[in-house]
Amino acid sequence: MSFERDGNQDFSELDIQFARLAERLGGGEAPEIALAAALASRARVEGHICLDLAEAASGNPVRQKGGACSPPPLDRWLEILAKSPVVGGPGDWKPLVLDGTRLYLYRYWDYERKLAEGLRGRAADDPGEIDEALLRDGLNRLFPLNGGETDWQKAAAFTAVTKRLCVLSGGPGTGKTYTVAKILALLLEQSDTGFRIALAAPTGKAAARLQESIREVARILPCPESVRACIPDEASTVHRLLGSIPGTASFRHDAAHPLAADAVVVDEASMVDLALFSRLVQALPARTRLILLGDRDQLASVEAGAVLGDICDTGRDHGYSSSHRIRYEKMTGETLPAAEPGEETSVLGDCIATLRKSWRFGEGSGIGAVGRAVNEGDGRRALEAARSGRFADLRWLDLPRPEVLPRLLEERLGEMPADFRDAADPEAALKLLDRFRVLCALREGPYGVAAVNDLAERILRRRGLIRPEGRWYQGRPVMITRNDYPLRLFNGDVGMILPDRDAGGELRAFFRSPDGSLRSLPPSRLPEHETVWATTVHKSQGSEFDRVLLVLPDRDTPVLTRELLYTAVTRARNRIEICGRQDVFTAACARRTARFSGLRGALWGPRP
Repeated sequence: MSFERDGNQDFSELDIQFARLAERLGGGEAPEIALAAALASRARVEGHICLDLAEAASGNPVRQKGGACSPPPLDRWLEILAKSPVVGGPGDWKPLVLDGTRLYLYRYWDYERKLAEGLRGRAADDPGEIDEALLRDGLNRLFPLNGGETDWQKAAAFTAVTKRLCVLSGGPGTGKTYTVAKILALLLEQSDTGFRIALAAPTGKAAARLQESIREVARILPCPESVRACIPDEASTVHRLLGSIPGTASFRHDAAHPLAADAVVVDEASMVDLALFSRLVQALPARTRLILLGDRDQLASVEAGAVLGDICDTGRDHGYSSSHRIRYEKMTGETLPAAEPGEETSVLGDCIATLRKSWRFGEGSGIGAVGRAVNEGDGRRALEAARSGRFADLRWLDLPRPEVLPRLLEERLGEMPADFRDAADPEAALKLLDRFRVLCALREGPYGVAAVNDLAERILRRRGLIRPEGRWYQGRPVMITRNDYPLRLFNGDVGMILPDRDAGGELRAFFRSPDGSLRSLPPSRLPEHETVWATTVHKSQGSEFDRVLLVLPDRDTPVLTRELLYTAVTRARNRIEICGRQDVFTAACARRTARFSGLRGALWGPRP
């Protein structure tokens, strides 16, 4: 079978070669096998864990040399796949795995199975005897009464101590890291011996932020000094925690060589893809607590999966089992919402706490108002808030023609390169970089990252703020786009080209390490990277900026979803400007990100 590439299908060479291999291994008599293999390979690249055959069977024909190949009726397709020597059922070691109407690449079926088993087992496991009097005292001391409302931070802390799995979801400013610092204090108070805690995040920048936040909160916690001293003050990337082996995709820690930790905290968990999530859970000893922090409503990971969303069953609010509610009320005097009839079938329900109150974006915040409306899919209300002019931290800009975009951009870039040059040291320059960022929904096109970055450099050169020649210039912000394990630089890490005063003013690339320290290396040694005056919303996950300019494209596209808009809006700490067309904005609010997997069903049970 020989596919053609077109604007709708765009099979990669890998998809095509995998399809040919599947067809050859299957005897070459069933083009439906090759089609399924190519679509399953492409689905992974598009972020799905599996191919939904029911969806694919109702899709458009796929062009191939000699004509178009239409997917067969679903029943017929399932019958052909079930008979193929290339396709196995769950548990079979075959290139493709058929599970109901979901078709997986074997590796991703295995990742999903092991992750689901690991999470369900951890959620159901009793962590052992708890000193309830000590826990009651700690909860009341660290989370004083708040006037009768459910204190979701306290509920999360109770869960983290009484369960081996705790998932803490909440938007920016809801106090996730503030809460987890208190959770760590409670866990340490329960431990008579050394209690080993590991802090991690998907990127170096996110790890540094987690570390800084934990340090700040730990200093002021009302707990014994002996406890405060044991709260860890160093975080790492998930890759570093697992012990990435240079030159391979393997890790030193796995099921056979587990991590030496009693509790593992992972921040920005929405950014962790299925493969890494699965390998992390496999590397945890059975007794280890896993505490996940993140925002379930944000964009999913760049790679395959929407793991945090599936774990939280995003889109549904679950109550708690009667046993969990009774135990919590007995200890705190507060109540938790009850699970609906039939909901108590999943052990995960008691392990999830959602922080609902934003301490950063109150009722008078435009960022908060538009973020909530977008999250609820209410495009009309979100647009009204953005265009109203009522909020000091929010402004709507009608999308200009491409030739007018330079003027808009020039006003906002200001004197940033000069500010970097005048900064006292590289640390100060990197902090200045977080003052402003352009976020784009797309990479290509007149309103995409590539065009905006090129435009920014032309503007800055014309104004004499950067050198008119040479690839490297003082103040150039760069983002790593490919992991380099030996250099400990990972996809999404952001740095800056600056003179090294300790090396005679030689230009070097400075990056912040997860422990907060700075390190530098010659620019020529950098792995694949790009200039980052502007970046995609996807790449901005895990970062925050004082001011954000969000540039939307001039036409609707499936990439534009409410999760993308919500993520973009909540990257801004102080002010956001949304530059777009009204119809494109409201269409995005109405569209949800769909990533096919079986993980949600494996964790929560089948849906009616």
